[in-house]
Amino acid sequence: MTAKLSEKKQSYNNPLQQDVTFLGQLLNNVLIHEGGQTLADKIEKIHRMAKSLRDDNNPSTYEELKEEMINLKPPLRQNVIRFFSIYLQLVNIAEQNHRIRRRREYQHQEEALIQPGSLEAGVASLIENQISPETVTDLLQTLSLELIITAHPTEATRRTVLQIHQRIANLLKQLDQPCTKRERKAIEESLFNEITALWQTDELRDKKLTVMNEVSNGLYYFDETLFDVLPQIHQDLEEVLFEQYDQKWKVPTFLRFGSWIGGDRDGNPNVTAEMTWKTLKRQRHLAITKYKESLEELRKRLSHSTKRVQVSDELAASVEKEMSLLEEGKKWRNEDEVYRCKVTIMLGKLQYVGPNKSGYRSSDELLHDLDMIQKSIETHHPNGYTLKLLQKLKRQVELFGFHLASLDIRNHSGEHESAITEIFHAVNIAPDYKALTEEEKVDVLTKVLRDPRPLISIFDTHSPETQEIIEVFRMIKKAHEEFGERAIEVYLISMTQSVSDLLEVLVLAKEVGLYRVYPDGRIVSKLHIAPLLETIDDLTFGPKMMEQLFQIDLYRKHLSARNDLQEIMLGYSDSSKDGGTLTANWKLYKAQQEIHDIAKKYDVRLKFFHGRGGSLGRGGGPLTRSLLSQPSETLGDGVKITEQGEVLSSRYLLSEIAYRSLEQATTTLLTAIAHISNEAEQNHSRSVEWEQAMDEISAYALEKYQSLVFKDPDFLAYFKQATPLLELGALNIGSRPMSRKGSERFEDLRAIPWVFAWTQSRQLLPAWFAAGTGLQRFVQKQGNLDLLRHMYRTWPFFRSTIDNLQMALTKADLTTAKEYAGMLKNETVGQRIFGEITREYNRTKEMVLQITEQTDLLDHIPNIKESVRLRNPYVDPLNFLQVQLISELRQKTEKDEDANQLLREVLLTINGVAAGLRNTG
Repeated sequence: MTAKLSEKKQSYNNPLQQDVTFLGQLLNNVLIHEGGQTLADKIEKIHRMAKSLRDDNNPSTYEELKEEMINLKPPLRQNVIRFFSIYLQLVNIAEQNHRIRRRREYQHQEEALIQPGSLEAGVASLIENQISPETVTDLLQTLSLELIITAHPTEATRRTVLQIHQRIANLLKQLDQPCTKRERKAIEESLFNEITALWQTDELRDKKLTVMNEVSNGLYYFDETLFDVLPQIHQDLEEVLFEQYDQKWKVPTFLRFGSWIGGDRDGNPNVTAEMTWKTLKRQRHLAITKYKESLEELRKRLSHSTKRVQVSDELAASVEKEMSLLEEGKKWRNEDEVYRCKVTIMLGKLQYVGPNKSGYRSSDELLHDLDMIQKSIETHHPNGYTLKLLQKLKRQVELFGFHLASLDIRNHSGEHESAITEIFHAVNIAPDYKALTEEEKVDVLTKVLRDPRPLISIFDTHSPETQEIIEVFRMIKKAHEEFGERAIEVYLISMTQSVSDLLEVLVLAKEVGLYRVYPDGRIVSKLHIAPLLETIDDLTFGPKMMEQLFQIDLYRKHLSARNDLQEIMLGYSDSSKDGGTLTANWKLYKAQQEIHDIAKKYDVRLKFFHGRGGSLGRGGGPLTRSLLSQPSETLGDGVKITEQGEVLSSRYLLSEIAYRSLEQATTTLLTAIAHISNEAEQNHSRSVEWEQAMDEISAYALEKYQSLVFKDPDFLAYFKQATPLLELGALNIGSRPMSRKGSERFEDLRAIPWVFAWTQSRQLLPAWFAAGTGLQRFVQKQGNLDLLRHMYRTWPFFRSTIDNLQMALTKADLTTAKEYAGMLKNETVGQRIFGEITREYNRTKEMVLQITEQTDLLDHIPNIKESVRLRNPYVDPLNFLQVQLISELRQKTEKDEDANQLLREVLLTINGVAAGLRNTG
């Protein structure tokens, strides 16, 4: 049996290997064209040495490879870098195509072979667990997943390059379909041309991205995939439920995408109120453009004539009433084709969208017209058959409205405090608000919130910073009027540390009419106010802070006006940077449990917003695993998760991959919520013994982490010199500065470059450091390894934590990392700190293997283990070159002619390593 399974797995991966080999051959042909056989031979020699080094770890091979890298000179060196980088990009494309291939193979199989994580598997699980149709209906009403795309700068690849990737992927997919010899030859020629274009395209950005560049990059995914994939997921779920339960379903719109791009102003002075307004206009323009395209396609299909069918009276009256809206030459030419007449009118109304325009004032009006058409068609269309295009368009309008994606606004709590201090001083409420105690601040803020009189006059003048804060809130009010309240629903507060941080935002909302108190005590509130808990201290104090907030009657009335829903964002990046990955993950989990219990006591519904990055050091990993690792009881009121950086291209560049990612997330959430009501399972997932174990492990890990990161006086120098941190700023991958306020302090360094730099140097310290000490000290003290093994087998949170450690330890490579440590000016410091990192790495690896009872890391996921193994000989040369280039660059002055060339080559290696590890920050 084992032999047969092994044989099946080998044949299963053969098509992937064939794709990789084929693309590699095409790239080699391009290589020979670009640099001749000499270049091809040089690259083959380097790769052979790198592979040999990985196979036998021979010290002499190691030195030979280093020598080979050192002796490379321009322009040969740059071509070597570009080959390995592009090869790794092609491997990524081949692996994505293999995922698509696997999904199609499952779909072609008999019903018994259901793909894990598919919608079919999710609904089958409901049937197996005897979940009744009535319960499923209730579950669907609570099902809610919002994925928020951000401009956090970790996507190192230019959009032009991503478009080439997309074309290569589509051509590769075509080769899997039956085709003639001539057709295959044409596809292969097109692939060669695209790979040639990839080689001849500059992969580096010459200029720093602007905010509107970032907006365009984000909208690209809506345009290319999300606008079609999201309605497809909903429609397919309805059909699978119908097949399994044999009854009609109307699945609510549960899966949405939002955005931070153009709204996130935390530490980014380029995101102004004006820029946010431009973003909203761009989003609406795309939504309306997509609706026009769909309506034009619908008009082609709805050729039904009143000479053959009878339309509804409502539709006929609507056409007669609105025909005058169109100029004579723009009306549909055949009056008996009533549907086409109606769609033409609808296209005309889409030209003038807005509250004070002659066209559609809201997306609800467009949806009403589509409903009218559908009801009329149903009177003469055969039963049991539906017009899928019309259904899809209706779902798109429900999903995207005229705003496309809800735009979250975020700013730092300190900015609000400064603005309130200035405003209160100007109207003599408090001479120095900032100097008040927290109790005094809450007292004065609640008094202001109860008073309906405004504090700010249009004639007042404030500092530019305070004026900009006020303009942001005025813009939100205007956006609600122009685009609808769904356009901006949430205001997020970075570094929320006290109740006053939330009340300050409510005061600013009051000043523009987003929050109002009426004489009878009634409150109207048009904006969710969401705290962002992002340090270890914030997560520890967070539950107490939320209870204090819920005890304020005025704030409870605000929540009542917001359907008793409180959104809370959890920061995975900064908490990990602050306390290490293991401690951060436990504190995040525990904070959710405690806040959930408090909210339940006050009859408040919660929506947790998980601010995860793409990389493991920032809470990354598969979307499904991140859902499963949360406390199950917190999933019922909806979940929000950020989708950042390179995650966007890896998940949403290709329609089939986007669909697969989203159906897996849907299935995971649906089945998880279905089990929430199972009291025995909930009690099991909240074992007191497990929680006590994690408290102890977390405490040990935190002590270890902070002893190095915060207490070692040489650590910051090590980080800056033993990673490419200083060079990352030149990569031009985002509009936001690398640190808040341009500060050199570690506390002000953003989590993204922190993780990005460690990843490039193959140390990946944020993703695993201190976990080994925490686990080992617990086992040594308690002697209870079996408990941790049981937790790993049974508890999704702990399993996810350990599996992420496995992935991080596998991607890390201390042999390569040692080269980076050698860049320290103080050799003694470099050896000392690298020695500490090495010991902790080995300790963590040993503990992970003991807990998982595996012989080697990732034994439980052999395909990923093999992928990492195959990539290493292509990534290693890039790392060796990066160290050499950075060492040379840092000895140059800015005016040195060679400095720009060296920096460019460093940036090329950064792109290549990012492609190889499939992670940046």
